[in-house]
Amino acid sequence: MRSRAALAGVALAAAATLLSCSNTTEGTPACPGCGSNAEPEFPTPKPTPSSPTPTAAPPKTPSAPAPSATAAPPPGAEQLPANDQGYVYVATKSGKTRCQLNTQTVGCESEFENSPVIDGAPANGVSVTSDGTVQWILGNLGDIPTVTLDYRTYRAVGWTIAADSEGTRFTNDGTGHGMFVAVEGVDTF
Repeated sequence: MRSRAALAGVALAAAATLLSCSNTTEGTPACPGCGSNAEPEFPTPKPTPSSPTPTAAPPKTPSAPAPSATAAPPPGAEQLPANDQGYVYVATKSGKTRCQLNTQTVGCESEFENSPVIDGAPANGVSVTSDGTVQWILGNLGDIPTVTLDYRTYRAVGWTIAADSEGTRFTNDGTGHGMFVAVEGVDTF
């Protein structure tokens, strides 16, 4: 008799639990930006330069050299290690541009002055592949763990990165293709 009573108690508790479960949630759904094709806003920490950057008129974007069959990386370039997924994340010394690199692609995000308009908004992202294919996009790299570049040369996942006060040049070591990125403009080669 005792086991029947215990079994009935368990069954009653299970039934009560099932009755309290629901697939609906009371309230009104809210979706800021839904339907506007707007990207979500993520807090993006801006790196603080270790020393003040001289203020000067914005430089003109230099023309990019023609790609060579192979671009030998300069000796003494600092190696930046990739994460477990094969990516390296960098930010310019000014903090105005952030980029992600893998063996095939470099993608950068900035408030470019003369970017093309995509879906009614100026593009804030540009990418180049190792074969020289360029794409402008709307997007947000999110809260990525960047390494702040100083004005010198780096190597990362098959790319040479040459950073200076006028912008940052990304050159694929195998193909010689890449891009020069500055807020004032982007040149691809």
